[in-house]
Amino acid sequence: MAKRGKRYNEIQENVDRLNLYSVDEAVSLLKKTSTAKFDETVDLASRLGIDARVAEQNIRGTVALPHGTGKSVRVVVFAEGDKAKEAEEAGADFVGTDDLVDKITEGWLDFDATIATPDLMRSIMPKLGRVLGPRGLMPNPKAGTVTMDIADTLQNIKAGQIEYRVERLSGVIHVPIGKTSFEENQIKDNLTTVMDTIVKARPSSTKGRYIRSVAISSTMGVGIRIDPQQFA
Repeated sequence: MAKRGKRYNEIQENVDRLNLYSVDEAVSLLKKTSTAKFDETVDLASRLGIDARVAEQNIRGTVALPHGTGKSVRVVVFAEGDKAKEAEEAGADFVGTDDLVDKITEGWLDFDATIATPDLMRSIMPKLGRVLGPRGLMPNPKAGTVTMDIADTLQNIKAGQIEYRVERLSGVIHVPIGKTSFEENQIKDNLTTVMDTIVKARPSSTKGRYIRSVAISSTMGVGIRIDPQQFA
């Protein structure tokens, strides 16, 4: 087992790993214990009572965070002609077709999100599916990133729209919800927005308790468990 550092152990002493905190308590504790020398990312993890191997329960979608992620998002757009021009004018970081596909298959992955027009999916899927799919970066109709509405989709992603998807084996949704430099109310707003979206996405075939566990953590911090009954 890896040896924990002094700072991590000090943080752990302030967090009761068995306690289920309220949202207010958890966010306040996260801010108090986030003492790294850089602006840490705040992550939310929620385990759901679903079987993600069943297609209808394989939850996936997007949600716009009210206060963004605190991160500058680099977006790739697969488009040509007028749609490529639209992407460039809307602020896409990289726009292209075959040249961009070749660059990615050669190992370039310096971006955070992708968008594609529907007509190009048939040509890029065979080459990029195995590269971008496991990383959650493949354009997907369910996530709204396969679209002809390039400008609005791009601007939404830049403004703080994130994609959420349940992990097939664990049933966990894991997403960033901001930075430790955010005010407490901003983190809470982002957290509750994501959880409200997950609750509304509950599949009709789900039985029993849907939200099994919820926790937040910072990049260098420990997990702080939140009472899931607050989101029931």
